[in-house]
Amino acid sequence: MAEQDCYHCGLPVPAGADYPVTIQGLARAMCCPGCQAVASAIVDGGLHRFYDFRSQLSATATTDQQQVLEHYDLAAVQADFVHRNEDGTLAADLFVGGITCAACAWLIERHLAKLPGVAVTVNVSSHRCRVSWQPDQVKLSTILQAFEDIGYRARPLGDEAAEQQRSRENKAWLLRLGLAGLSMMQAGHAAIGLYFGAYTGIDDEWVAMLRWVSLVLTIPVVCYSATPFYSAAWRSLKVGHLVMDVPVSLAIILAFVASVWATLTNTGEVYYDSVGMFAFLLLLARYLEMQVRHRNEHHTASLVQLIPPVAIRIGDDGEQAVPVKSLVPGDRILVASGETLPCDGTVVRGASEVVEAVLTGEQSPVAKHPGAAVSAGTVNLANPLEIRVAAIGVSTRLAAILNLVGAAEAVKPRRAAVADRIAGWFVAGVLLITAAVAATWYLIDPSRAFWISLSVLVVTCPCALSLATPTALAVATGELRKLGLLIRKGHVLETLAVVERVIFDKTGTLTQGRMRLGAVVPAAGIDGEEVLVRGAALERGAAHPIAHAFAAVTGQLPPVEQQQVVVGQGVSGIIAGEPHVLGKPELLARLAGGPVAEPPPGGRQWLALGNARGLLGWIEVKDELRPRAGQALAELTALGLQVELLSGDRPAAAATVATALGMAEWRGGAAPEDKLQRVQQLQAGGQRVLMVGDGINDVPVLSGADVSVAMGDAVDVTRLHADSLLVSGDLEALPAAVRIARRTETIIRQNLAWALGYNLLAIPLAAMGYVPPWAAAIGMSSSSLIVVVNALRLARTSRPGQRGGHPQLRPQLA
Repeated sequence: MAEQDCYHCGLPVPAGADYPVTIQGLARAMCCPGCQAVASAIVDGGLHRFYDFRSQLSATATTDQQQVLEHYDLAAVQADFVHRNEDGTLAADLFVGGITCAACAWLIERHLAKLPGVAVTVNVSSHRCRVSWQPDQVKLSTILQAFEDIGYRARPLGDEAAEQQRSRENKAWLLRLGLAGLSMMQAGHAAIGLYFGAYTGIDDEWVAMLRWVSLVLTIPVVCYSATPFYSAAWRSLKVGHLVMDVPVSLAIILAFVASVWATLTNTGEVYYDSVGMFAFLLLLARYLEMQVRHRNEHHTASLVQLIPPVAIRIGDDGEQAVPVKSLVPGDRILVASGETLPCDGTVVRGASEVVEAVLTGEQSPVAKHPGAAVSAGTVNLANPLEIRVAAIGVSTRLAAILNLVGAAEAVKPRRAAVADRIAGWFVAGVLLITAAVAATWYLIDPSRAFWISLSVLVVTCPCALSLATPTALAVATGELRKLGLLIRKGHVLETLAVVERVIFDKTGTLTQGRMRLGAVVPAAGIDGEEVLVRGAALERGAAHPIAHAFAAVTGQLPPVEQQQVVVGQGVSGIIAGEPHVLGKPELLARLAGGPVAEPPPGGRQWLALGNARGLLGWIEVKDELRPRAGQALAELTALGLQVELLSGDRPAAAATVATALGMAEWRGGAAPEDKLQRVQQLQAGGQRVLMVGDGINDVPVLSGADVSVAMGDAVDVTRLHADSLLVSGDLEALPAAVRIARRTETIIRQNLAWALGYNLLAIPLAAMGYVPPWAAAIGMSSSSLIVVVNALRLARTSRPGQRGGHPQLRPQLA
């Protein structure tokens, strides 16, 4: 960059201007106080590397827009919204402004696919997309610029610019809608005068005046209210693809131009009222669809805003307020009563109650004591807590949930994809039919050819067809999110509507997975305390719920070498040079080379501890049923579903849970491959299976089921292989989800049937000249309104049942 050019914007520095900023040890010249302030803010924010990047592109980075986009290439900026995938690609969820219909998604996906190493999936209902790219092939700023090139604006979710854009979008649509409504009513009054005058008689000067008044009233609609239709149509035509806004724009422009010509020449008919009505009703349908989308976005955005920007860090020099972003794992922070936790961590000091509704949907406070885990976004109610930081930002559990939401919304369900393809072909068909009708009527009656073809063009716009599926899915997904059920894959709603059997794991699924230690029965000559200590040593660091029970064992634990979790069996390791195992008797039998004595009687859950010489003792673990588990199973049965327990625990323990919950079908001692085999057997018999689990041993069967649900506190690998995540932990959300899924399928079928049936009926009537343009405008716009309002009925789906639980269930399984 030349010496006389501003180091920030590249413009010449005026003579006498002295606005230097020290960047990387050198004084850089700025052209004005504005550049000086912005550059100082960038440097003070630790983003001086922006200039390292920009200096290499000084020839092209000459506009404010490019400079803004280049900020998103900085690692410090990307840390808040960019995730790294297992294959090394980067991924980000973006809010895309300017989307008007399903074909916009096709346009964006096709255009960005031209960039090297870029994959993008657009969700029309939420106006969001998930972009993944190879960082060594393309920069994020290049991807964002590609959106700008075709008329869309993409920004990270939660970004202030995205929130401002949503606000501007809402205000602009309200203004357009209000203006179109006002014009429609006033032009309609003038049209009534013209219609009655045609039958009762009216002077020519009054006809001319009413036409000119209608023209003036309609100009704002055509030149402002309808501009979103023109923009979408033009950018789609530039890339050679047809969207529904093409026939919409043609209808508005042709009707207005023909009416203006009739006004100027004082011949023919005018349809200013039809133009206003057409624009108003179509804008109203799209505004309602936008409100559905904004309502769903509000929930996610509110979660992002929960994290406070500042935390009180406890250091050697006392307490100090610091930005949350500056915290690192291991720091200690103080969270006062009534404040929101800024990070994930562990309570070091203090006892309080925390509301975890943001994660689980449950408003009841949860007691927290030293050693308890806490999560970002939850609220401390009672007393101050000293917390050791474990994770911040994108590494928190809240961020993981939001990432799941983004991933789910980026997935295009099969039915939505089919509807998109149908709508695209339908637009082409509409234009061909309109051309054919125009040509036919030109031969029959040239004076009617234009208005009849215009009616065909208006009445057949496939807006309702395109809105039918995504609007219903958007409402249903939002309702499931309120229940604490997050969808990760697009087929969940469709499959939930047709499942016939629900299979549950036991520990951590039907039970809470909060294991507690019970009785200890040592073998002859063995100290009971030694049995507990060795068992706790083997379980130390494991993620299975049983391992949590041993956290209560205090004292010095012996070191364990070669610790290994034997999926579905237990744990093994070497203590004092000798192999030990803790888990099922079968696991110990393999190590000892012979059978193991039967566990103590009573049907309780016992773990066998032993080494190569044999049994050292039995350790009892206790679990509790999840609240309202029995009610959830009763509701599933009432919905016509079969429920089954498939557990890896001993048959006696599985029988105890099955009996308490009234389950007729159950099986214990099932290995992971046994569970998968059972599901495959049912599928071979024609049944569609929903699997609900939480452990590592459930991963194969979760992947093999038709649809799967992982509990919210499941281990990471289990969550990754499940189709959905029940973060609330409330099993009553499952029957509610089935009801919502079934109603969603019904409403989608109703919407598609209405949209297709309407067009099949309207096309021949309009082609035969029985539908004037004003009636066509009412019919097309009303069909769009009907499918949106019909989809909104999903929001009234019943919530889970009573919160009192099942009266016949014992709260604890001893």
